[in-house]
Amino acid sequence: MTLEALGVTHAYDDAGEPVFRDVTLSVDSGEVVAVIGPSGVGKTTLLRLLSLFSEPDDGRVALGGTDAWDVPERERLALRRRVGVVFQQASLFDSSVARNVEYGLRVRRSWRERVRDEFRSLAGRADTPEAVTDALDAVGLADYADEPTDSLSGGEAQRVAFARALAYDPSFLLLDEPTSDLDPRNTAVIEDAVAEAADRGIGVVAATHDMHQAERIADRVAVLLDDSVIEVGPADRVFEDPRDERARKFIDGELVY
Repeated sequence: MTLEALGVTHAYDDAGEPVFRDVTLSVDSGEVVAVIGPSGVGKTTLLRLLSLFSEPDDGRVALGGTDAWDVPERERLALRRRVGVVFQQASLFDSSVARNVEYGLRVRRSWRERVRDEFRSLAGRADTPEAVTDALDAVGLADYADEPTDSLSGGEAQRVAFARALAYDPSFLLLDEPTSDLDPRNTAVIEDAVAEAADRGIGVVAATHDMHQAERIADRVAVLLDDSVIEVGPADRVFEDPRDERARKFIDGELVY
């Protein structure tokens, strides 16, 4: 399966200049694609389009060959549920770690399943789903299920957010600078979880300003610069021998934005 942006152009508002023009980028199941580029170039906006939260002004965003904005809303919502997103800052609510991770499962279930779960919870019979336990184990927090979220460090909170996205087994996972404020240990845990997700067949797109991280985790790298994706290819080739001179200068630190 493939998640792809095809010739996408997008502006922040109707009167504004496009953030980017004619962007084409794809990610296959089990593949990790890193998007690199300077701050403000539109990496987060591109992820919003790929996650089907925003409609492009021109071009197509398709999942499994289905144009997400050319189908009824109910069908588009079903496609959106197959894409998980982890933002730069973890957004956790005041409850236990397990409840936060389980939330992703709850909102993606049918209303009948949610009502059933509420009755089980009221009756004191709500068990932690196996998917929640597995997701917490993937980020090294299996022993934190009952801990309150306000007791977590920033790195632990980000790992919970990652586990929440993993728990409902998405087809694709989009990461927006997921380790930008984390220490090396928490960064390593999340990078290992990215590799494990890809091994499970989940396609991953990671927007990152850290080019060393892109080299470590990505199968392919896309360089977003000058309103477009100017270079995309295998990570080792892009970093060692970029074909676009602008990409080379950006990677070598010769371009300042």
